[in-house]
Amino acid sequence: MKIVIQKNLLNNALINLVAFTEKKDASAVTSNILITAKENILNLKATDFEIGLCINIKEVNIQVDGISCVNGNLLLNILKGLKDGEIILEIMNNFLFIRQNRSKFKLPLSNPENFPSFEDIDNKKSFNINSLNFARSLKKIFPTIDVNNPQYSLNGALIDIKENYINLVGTDTKRLGLYKINLNQNLENNQIIIPKKAINEIQKLFFEDVKIYYDENILIAKNENFEFFTKLINKKFPNYEKVIPTDFSQSIMLPRDKFLEGMKTIGIICDKMQITIKPNSILFESISENNSEAKTEIDFENNLSEDIILRVTNKFIFDFLNNIEETEFKLDYKSTGSAFVLSSNEFISVIMPTII
Repeated sequence: MKIVIQKNLLNNALINLVAFTEKKDASAVTSNILITAKENILNLKATDFEIGLCINIKEVNIQVDGISCVNGNLLLNILKGLKDGEIILEIMNNFLFIRQNRSKFKLPLSNPENFPSFEDIDNKKSFNINSLNFARSLKKIFPTIDVNNPQYSLNGALIDIKENYINLVGTDTKRLGLYKINLNQNLENNQIIIPKKAINEIQKLFFEDVKIYYDENILIAKNENFEFFTKLINKKFPNYEKVIPTDFSQSIMLPRDKFLEGMKTIGIICDKMQITIKPNSILFESISENNSEAKTEIDFENNLSEDIILRVTNKFIFDFLNNIEETEFKLDYKSTGSAFVLSSNEFISVIMPTII
C-alpha cells in the first residue's frame, strides 16, 4: 500500500475514528484503525465492538492498493506533529511508514484479518432521515437519559417508529423528554433503544442525509461517505405515553429569555426553587437546606385566573430552555403536586415536581 494524502484530511478523519477504539489496552485489535486503499478510495474503520465508524475519503492519490491495521492513537499523535500539506503512507516489511519532507516515522502493523467485521445491511428494516435533524433532535432529549440505571433500558434513547413519524424519548424517571420527527414515509411500527454513548458520538458525526438500517440488535446509519453502527439495548422501554399528562387546569405561554434570567439569578445559591406565576409577574424563590434565601421577581402580564406554583429541580428546567430556539414556550399545568409539561414545537419535557 502506498498513498499520498493531505495531512488535514487524514487527521480530521482520525479524530473522529479514535473515539471508537479501545484506549486502555494498546495490544487489543480494537485499538487499531483498519486502513484499506482500493479503487481510488481510502476506507478507514474503527470499532470497540459496541459502536463502530467507517469513513470513505476520495481525495487521495492511491499509488498502490493495500490494507493495513495500525494503532489509531499513535498514528493520530504523529499527524499532530506534522505540518499542513501532503504526507505519504507506505507499507514496507510489515511496517507503516509515514513521511513528510525530511520527517519519517515507522509504526508496527497488526494482522488485518483479526479486525472485527462490520455487519451488513441485508434483511434489515430501514428509513431515510436528515442526519443533522436526527442528531439535533437526539441532543434535545440527551440530558433526560439516565446513566447506570439498574433498569437498563433507561440508559439509552427510545426510537419509537410510527407509521409516518418517529418519537425520540429519554427519561430518568424524574423527567421525560420527547421529540417528534415527521417523515414522509410509510413505516412499520417498531421500537429500538440506542445507548447514550452512541448518541454522544452521533451528535458529533451526523451532517448529511443517511439511511438508517436496523433490527432488534443493531442500528446502522449509512451513506456514500460514512457508515456508523451501534449495538442496541435489547430491553423493553417503559410505556412512556402513559406518563405524559393530558388533563390540565391551566396552559400559558412564557417568555424564554426572561424566565431563564430569573432562574439564573436564584440558581446561583440553590439547586431547587419555587416558581410562582401570578397574573402580573413571575416570582422565583430558592428552596435551600442551609437556611439561605433568595428571591427575584419579573414583570409578566397574563390572563391567569389563579397562581401557578412550580417546585422544581433547576437543572430540569435549564436543560429544556437551553435546548429550544423559540422566544416562547408553553407550560401545561394541573396542580402543585402533579407533573407538568413544557413544550416548544415538536419538543416536550414532562417534569415531576420537587418534594420539599
